[in-house]
Amino acid sequence: MQKKFTQKRLKQYKNAGYRVVGEHQHSGVEVCRWAKSVMRGGRNCYKSVYGVSSHRCLQMTPTLDFCTFSCKFCWRTFGKDRFKSHAKWDNPKEIINEAIEAQRDLMSGWKGNSKTTLQQYKEALNPVHFAISLDGEPTLYPKIAELIKEVRKRGMTAFLVTNGTVPGRLQELLRKKAEPTNLYISVYATNPADYEKIANPFIKNAWENVLKSLELMKKFKCRTIFRMTLVKGLNLKDAEGWAKLINMAQPKFVEFKGYTWLGESRKRLKAEDMPTMQELEKFAKEIVKLTGYVIKHKDPISRVIVFARDEKVWKHNLAEIEEQNYKIAKLDIKNKVRFVG
Repeated sequence: MQKKFTQKRLKQYKNAGYRVVGEHQHSGVEVCRWAKSVMRGGRNCYKSVYGVSSHRCLQMTPTLDFCTFSCKFCWRTFGKDRFKSHAKWDNPKEIINEAIEAQRDLMSGWKGNSKTTLQQYKEALNPVHFAISLDGEPTLYPKIAELIKEVRKRGMTAFLVTNGTVPGRLQELLRKKAEPTNLYISVYATNPADYEKIANPFIKNAWENVLKSLELMKKFKCRTIFRMTLVKGLNLKDAEGWAKLINMAQPKFVEFKGYTWLGESRKRLKAEDMPTMQELEKFAKEIVKLTGYVIKHKDPISRVIVFARDEKVWKHNLAEIEEQNYKIAKLDIKNKVRFVG
């Protein structure tokens, strides 16, 4: 089979800040805006509520440009081959090793930045968080369970973000005892008609598959997050429908993320479709009334609201962060990251 990416396409990704890794070129790495912010002495990502330090977070995907959806609000460019299968897949160890090297290459220029401390720079070259969420649908990678197990084996956290259209992969994670640190299921609508309109799925039974994945959510012991990207005029509505799905899945956390008008999505939506923080907060109050979830964090800059199922879940999350930081400190000693001077 011919490789999916032409030299022209690979150059486009590189110019956009990506590094394509692996022999078969289906995995990619990109440094997120919040990692750059921390390196400049600025603020951290909202994921600090889960103990993430942005400059130590490696944002990657094992399924670059492979997805079951072509969502209206997605900032990426879509091609008709976006859901074509891949003939050959790289092994997890190769992907992780090359992803770390790519991250180090991308971060190497920060050493000379006057706002970056030497400690931050050294930490940035030794990522401890693996965010499997950059592009595409990661559960299309057939060795996702092995990838997560290898990440965890190395002492790093693994955050998996899926659209829930491949429930068989989630069952496999449970069967193979390959739970990530955080499991996100991104949900885009409350009914099949809106799913077709918003997600433009390439597959049949997308809605049914998402429901199966949400039913599986309660079986996971890790942090589970029901994630909603909300767009005015599309899915910022039907609080009762959202509450029904949340109550069915019983996630430990719920996240609102306001749609941002950028990239290719500007060809499909308008700037006015971005909800304000005030509009998100108003909708959040409706969700709280219908589910009993508790708002624990608001980030007006990212327009994110994080809910916990209850105070017990939140307390457990804080304890998990302490344990996570302890393990990272041990890993840093092993890798000689911590130093004086």
